[in-house]
Amino acid sequence: MAKHNDVSPEGRSVRLLRVGEQFRHILSELLARGEVHDDVLNSHSVSVTEVRMSPDLRHATAFIKPLLGANEEVVLKALRTNTAFFQKEVASRVSMKYAAKLKFLADDSFDQATHIETLLSAPKVQQDLGGSD
Repeated sequence: MAKHNDVSPEGRSVRLLRVGEQFRHILSELLARGEVHDDVLNSHSVSVTEVRMSPDLRHATAFIKPLLGANEEVVLKALRTNTAFFQKEVASRVSMKYAAKLKFLADDSFDQATHIETLLSAPKVQQDLGGSD
């Protein structure tokens, strides 16, 4: 009998997306409540935009963006310094067989969107999009 596997349009399974979303909520909650004892993280507003899980659920990559993109490298360094705390907290709040290893990366999707918007608003492109001959 063939195994039925629910797959999202992006190619990732619904289970991976659901677990990633649980991780995102927990990390966001920890950062919003200031439960991390780190001056840098407590003084910056940090958004966890997405968490991608590996297919075996042993690795989680959290994409973050500080408010207005300010001090991104400093915030990333602070998050990476406190990775053990985040892993322990997430593992205690999510019932899984293994505790996933966390990795923090900057989310550059906003920068890419801004770049595309800039390209589309260029006069040459606007001329082509206008359709006038």
